[in-house]
Amino acid sequence: MSRSALLLLLLTPCFGQAQQGDGTDVQANVHTFKPARVEASPQRMAALKVPDGFQVRPLVQGLQNPRIIAVAPDGRIYVSRRDQGDVLLLEDANEDGNLDRAPKVVFSRPGAHGLAIANGQLYVATATEVYRAPMRPDGTLGPAERIINDLPDGGQHPNRTLAFGPDGMLYISVGSSCNACNETNPEHAALLRATPDGKSRSIFASGLRNTIGFAWDPSTGELWGMDHGIDYLGNDEQPEELNRIEKGRQYGWPHIWGKDGVNPQSTPPGQITKQQWAAMSEPMVLGYTAHAAPMQLVFYTGMQFPATYRGDAFVTMRGSWNRKPASGYEVVRVRFDNGRPVAFEPFLSGFLVDNGRAHIARPVGLAITMGGALLVGDDANGVIYRVSHGAAPASAVPAPAVPDDVLKAQVTRGNGVPLVRERIGPAAALQVSSPAFRSGQPLSPRFSAYHDNASPALTWATVPGARSYVLIMEDPNAANVKPFVHWVAYNIPADTLGLPEGLPVDPRLLKPEGMLQGSNSRGSVGYFGPRPPVGDPPHPYHFQLLALDTVLDLKPGATRDEVLDAAKGHILAVGETIGTYQQTDAPLK
Repeated sequence: MSRSALLLLLLTPCFGQAQQGDGTDVQANVHTFKPARVEASPQRMAALKVPDGFQVRPLVQGLQNPRIIAVAPDGRIYVSRRDQGDVLLLEDANEDGNLDRAPKVVFSRPGAHGLAIANGQLYVATATEVYRAPMRPDGTLGPAERIINDLPDGGQHPNRTLAFGPDGMLYISVGSSCNACNETNPEHAALLRATPDGKSRSIFASGLRNTIGFAWDPSTGELWGMDHGIDYLGNDEQPEELNRIEKGRQYGWPHIWGKDGVNPQSTPPGQITKQQWAAMSEPMVLGYTAHAAPMQLVFYTGMQFPATYRGDAFVTMRGSWNRKPASGYEVVRVRFDNGRPVAFEPFLSGFLVDNGRAHIARPVGLAITMGGALLVGDDANGVIYRVSHGAAPASAVPAPAVPDDVLKAQVTRGNGVPLVRERIGPAAALQVSSPAFRSGQPLSPRFSAYHDNASPALTWATVPGARSYVLIMEDPNAANVKPFVHWVAYNIPADTLGLPEGLPVDPRLLKPEGMLQGSNSRGSVGYFGPRPPVGDPPHPYHFQLLALDTVLDLKPGATRDEVLDAAKGHILAVGETIGTYQQTDAPLK
């Protein structure tokens, strides 16, 4: 075994499913190379490179570990410091690149990282929690309220980031717990969508290894994000991905990367092939040099830079540690043309020094001031740089409102429709029952997402001529999504006349052999048990079974409506059983 192959074996994390022999034989050229941190001296800062007409100088120094930057509508600047566990307030009211007073700590919690501002509140994310606090007129914060306390544990990627979408909802990026594995918690490696009070949330998109930076295009309303590629695949694989992120889409990780790249280390669940996983995944739109570590992403909406910059995006590249020569350690511009990204190009560089053997900064935070300057945070030497254009400070210009029609069309798709049984035309009756509950009676707590989240056992009568069955579970009384889809299963074999309790939540099952599971309204695959608001009257859960005269030609992970569209003209019989569930008390954490 070669030295690089041995390193690959030693450093690759374990997988949720056991590795299976499939004939893979791939050697990777792996290089651990961490350029040394050196002082950001005035001479080295003066050597930083920006396009003609731009200037770069430090706004503030000595901050130790500045991470995410957010600018409030009044121009005040908030900066998280993960290692110090706090948030700083900075003020440059005159937009002249000189702070009015020393930075001030306004919030303290271990691991404070993600920041977002909305409705007069500052939102702060730690690895597992989200807080919000009212912003006072002087920029300090009122009492903090914890609104979420159960985000997935951090693992390899604990740095949560936040943003409010044009729909007024809070979006939370949760990285993977590992380099490349089949996660057991579907909220890992995902972008979550939550109500501003944190009381409910769903999975907006999945298969995103670590999308620290994401933002909505101010001209089109489309969501774009930069995802970190898999480590240990080699110096030039995989590229850092720029993805157009849409609700319900899956973006390849951990098995597929880029446009058609295959991770040789991984094994998809349920004997799904890599080709099938690729068919379930969205390819990247644009790739950047491998291992550069993209961080915060912003679209330029200011008026200070030349007009050709408006509508383009900027991304901080913190820099590689497992590639030689090193990549990243810069800020790049993403050129957009008619709403589509067409190229990356250098914007602020020169942080790598001494022929690439050392660095004076690892760029992370990125924000636009009200006057249109670009702030760049360095979490290595503790500097926040200010990039400006022209001699005089520009007038403050609020960011334009982002169109919400694209996002609204995605999040309302499949909402406000009748139950499946009411959408289907005349069909023979099919008897469905469960040994665990009588129709119309309460479900055991073990079937609830508050508790075991185990799927109940179901049985049904045989239907002559049936070649497969479809099962769809819905709650018509849910508050925001009507009906809320809790379970989609299809291509249940014709000789199967029941399902056991506690089925796996994989896209494809081995027992019953070949049964596929689709996405639910939570955004995950497989069964998601009842989870009505605490204190609500009992909700009804309709387990609706369809007997078909065909096997559906659908990929794993299909939606309810995709299944129903494919089943049109093939439904032989329909039946249902109904269970109810009420959560009277707050569950134990």
